[in-house]
Amino acid sequence: MNTHDVSDAPQFTQLLLKQKQNLRDAQSRKGQQLKGRKSREEIILQFRFRLMMKQGRADCKFNLGTYLLLRSITPPDRMTAIMAIVEDENRDVLMLQLYYQEEENERAAEEVLEEGTVLIVKEPYLKLMSDGDHGIRIDHLSDVIYFPMYDERVPKCWQLRLAECNVTASAWKAKGNDYFNESKYHAAIGYYTKALDCSPTVEEAHTLRLNRSLAFLKTKQFDAALSDLESASTNLKPTEKALFRKTQALYNLQRYRECCEVLKILRMEYPSNIAAKRELTRAVNRLAEQEKGGYLFKQLYLEATKLRPPHLDHSTYVGPVSLRASGSRGRGLFTTEAVKAGDLLLCEKAFVHAFVDTRKADNQDVALLINAETNSITMGSQAELIRMIVQKLYLNPSLAAVITDLHHGSYKPVGVSNVDGTPVVDTFLIERIISLNCFGCPLSSRESHLHVVEDEMSQRMKEEQFHSCGIWPMASYINHCCYSNARRAFIGDMMVVRATRDLAPDTEITFWYQIPVANGYDKRQKKFQHWGFKCDCTMCQDDQTTKKSVLAKRQGLRADALKYFQSGKRTDVAKIEIILATMADTYTQPAFEVPHLSIWDLQLALTQMYMQQKQPVKVIDSALRVLASLGYVIDGGNLPRASGTPMVVKQWGLMMDRLIERWVLLSGAYRLVAPDLEAQAEEYARISYRICIGEDEAFDETYGKLSDLNARP
Repeated sequence: MNTHDVSDAPQFTQLLLKQKQNLRDAQSRKGQQLKGRKSREEIILQFRFRLMMKQGRADCKFNLGTYLLLRSITPPDRMTAIMAIVEDENRDVLMLQLYYQEEENERAAEEVLEEGTVLIVKEPYLKLMSDGDHGIRIDHLSDVIYFPMYDERVPKCWQLRLAECNVTASAWKAKGNDYFNESKYHAAIGYYTKALDCSPTVEEAHTLRLNRSLAFLKTKQFDAALSDLESASTNLKPTEKALFRKTQALYNLQRYRECCEVLKILRMEYPSNIAAKRELTRAVNRLAEQEKGGYLFKQLYLEATKLRPPHLDHSTYVGPVSLRASGSRGRGLFTTEAVKAGDLLLCEKAFVHAFVDTRKADNQDVALLINAETNSITMGSQAELIRMIVQKLYLNPSLAAVITDLHHGSYKPVGVSNVDGTPVVDTFLIERIISLNCFGCPLSSRESHLHVVEDEMSQRMKEEQFHSCGIWPMASYINHCCYSNARRAFIGDMMVVRATRDLAPDTEITFWYQIPVANGYDKRQKKFQHWGFKCDCTMCQDDQTTKKSVLAKRQGLRADALKYFQSGKRTDVAKIEIILATMADTYTQPAFEVPHLSIWDLQLALTQMYMQQKQPVKVIDSALRVLASLGYVIDGGNLPRASGTPMVVKQWGLMMDRLIERWVLLSGAYRLVAPDLEAQAEEYARISYRICIGEDEAFDETYGKLSDLNARP
């Protein structure tokens, strides 16, 4: 949704065709023996040269099966994968490529696959690379088991000095501490684990688990840290360190109520702990957001402006909605009580958010993700999103169901969640889930809105596509409808969902996956093939049943109107008015039942012309026609009118961003000819702003910056 899809872009079509051919070539070699293999020395020399030149890229793969015991014999290189040359016990060599590993700033390649690393690759498969060579590709993190050199399963020919085999738990702990002090936390975890296997005393085991828990926290393994801390506290009173580290694990797992309870105990037992006081305030704030939805949106904007990536320290609020079955649509969100237009339904923090800073000239994080099976190409950070989610689930298995329960189409996931004590994360399942549930997003919807209202007419109806993206699991359950009753907005990695109209209890929440435009039924439905459904909203039904001759006439009239708008002649206004009236006659159903998508943006442009000509009465009439064409039913707004008659929106229609501007213009026009309606129009502008942007705290600031809108007629 709103991701940058370039599947139909001519400049990328050849890439997709080449990728599909490479895949067919690789599949044709399945089960064959390798032919023309290079010598051991040649492969190593070529890799070392490539490591120096930092070149090389790979394309396709085919399955081998079984497992391999390997040892890396070169330093690693990092591109899209971490790579090194590996050998087996027979000294045969190939390149090994580990995908979806931590980023360099999280864990250096040398720590993942340093020279001399011994590992088992489960169910390996060969990859045919662009240079014609082969490599072993690993997509699933759980398909690799790393052996420390002291492990008895390491072949004797690869073993280093093993005088340490009978070292005491205390000595192993000291080694773990050394690695920890060098910030080599994964190695430290291995040594602490070895120490725990050496029959330590109760006190030693307590200290080891405390030490290992801190290393787990450093590596973002919050499940494991929590497990160690709970085990450490079984026989002994929890120490100050244990309590504090437990709060860190709980906080990062977003278990804020439990976190607050532990922090209260920590404050009571150790009142001089200043950090605990600060952390309790933070956890209480997150809990309040989680349970009441009390956000300070200006603070969120401030954080989103300063942080890169804009990952905000806030929690998810689920308002008056619940997850239920939705017939053939699978599952959906439904209201649990009556809500009004503009009410907050959901404010969700992204499970994972991959950010691309579009203000950077190089845009280094923008990549192409090619899916040869679905014939799709997306540009942005989707590939990075896959890596981030795979890592997060691998490090914290308790979170897996949040993602794996999401819609994944016809893909059949593996039936196990743990093998050899290691969590199984199906990377291919994650890729499919992302393709169906990923949201493209701006830095903030307010920033995006400012760009929309400043664009020329030719740019207004372009669908926004974003390189940044994320997964918001709860919002992913919201089904599509062109004539939607909710809107999503973004501030950093927070998504805000509000009702666009008054809703009764037990109403299904919907928002559009693709913005509805007047491009015909077939073109609109084509966009939904990716998700495997056809929209049957009133607008789609009306397009489907409207005769092609009528649609052609409507499109012709629209083209004529656009020509007159481009001419900019004052004398063409009357012609545009006639065209719009004629277009309205091509619709058989009233706009309050089926919005007239072909008309509203043209009527909006006409309103702008009236404003420039300083005709407030016509501005009011035209702005109300814009709203009416989108399904709004408004009483008391038309002129002439009896003084004191209130203006009331009896039915909210399709909510488009530019309607905020229309309400602002209405407010300015009413100020001149019907002052008692100015405040009412401004209030509806605020509600519309709240729906489209997610909040209204910045309404005055936003529209204060738009001088053209404040130059009232």
